[in-house]
Amino acid sequence: MIRSEVIRDDETVRALYDKGNEILGKLGYTDHSMSHASLVAQNAGRILTELAADEHTIELARMAGYLHDIGNAINRSHHAEYGALLARQILMQYDLTTKDVIAITATVANHDETTGFAYDEISAALILADKADVRRNRVRTKDPSLFDIHDRVNYAVTGSNLVIDTDKKKITLNLAIDESICSMFDYFEIFLDRMMMCRRAAEVLNLCFRLKANGQKVL
Repeated sequence: MIRSEVIRDDETVRALYDKGNEILGKLGYTDHSMSHASLVAQNAGRILTELAADEHTIELARMAGYLHDIGNAINRSHHAEYGALLARQILMQYDLTTKDVIAITATVANHDETTGFAYDEISAALILADKADVRRNRVRTKDPSLFDIHDRVNYAVTGSNLVIDTDKKKITLNLAIDESICSMFDYFEIFLDRMMMCRRAAEVLNLCFRLKANGQKVL
């Protein structure tokens, strides 16, 4: 089987991310570039590594991470489903079994909170890695007077990390939030559906999901 880095470096994948990120920038969305995809791929792999998954499963999760947002190049609406169709075309070029191609494309198709759900360890790891990527440098505009609520919430997050405690069977998203920029109410207005999706994804991995903001448990 190919390594996930081959997918990361694929010319078509990179071109799709460039176009999708350009389109989303015009629509006022935060960064959805290959930088985001790479971080998601790394964290999806890390989650499964810490849970002692086999290397084959870990590599499938990384590949899904590198591919999960390519559908934005077609349309933000239903981007997960478009991405799965594009991913299949790309993956069929490589040394992957039909079973592996289906596993990756199904994971890509189910990562969005509006239409998808976690159903196995690969999809669960991708969802947790994707929804945990909240950070200041995803905000494109540097003028706070132009921030919408999505910009304000992301800009307020000065630090984030996802921590797995295998002994306590718990996965925790720790956020440092500047509450002079964004209140917890604002955060949940934007991210409640995503956090609930994370909770269900954690359950698939036999973990409890916790959210802490500034050291205090909020979910």
